[in-house]
Amino acid sequence: MTARQRRLISSGSTFEQQIGYSRAVAMGEWVFVSGTTGFDYAAMTISDDVVQQAEQCLKNIDAALREAGASLADVVRVTYVLPDAKDFEPCWPVLRKYFGEVRPAAMMISAGLADPRMKIEIEVTALRAGA
Repeated sequence: MTARQRRLISSGSTFEQQIGYSRAVAMGEWVFVSGTTGFDYAAMTISDDVVQQAEQCLKNIDAALREAGASLADVVRVTYVLPDAKDFEPCWPVLRKYFGEVRPAAMMISAGLADPRMKIEIEVTALRAGA
């Protein structure tokens, strides 16, 4: 992929088509993954548990990164958005599981999400190794 090529990656989520966005965009050496929630996109279901949602978010992000030729180890920036700030700390073990060695720059924002079932949304930026 040349620096000017833009590759759009979809998870198959109905939200992407309805709203008009891509799960991820790979451009040059960079991969930008959209805010990703804990929906299991194959079944379009979501757990009531914020920790399980965090785990599913990262599985969804991992799948998008892999399709773009990257991995969670390439993540340089992560933003967490939770409607209830008290839910952030219970997620830390899951976040540490995926990012404990990578240690990307990070930010947590407490804000409402598009669907009241959503308890966490995660967005990442990755710089592909060897790109």
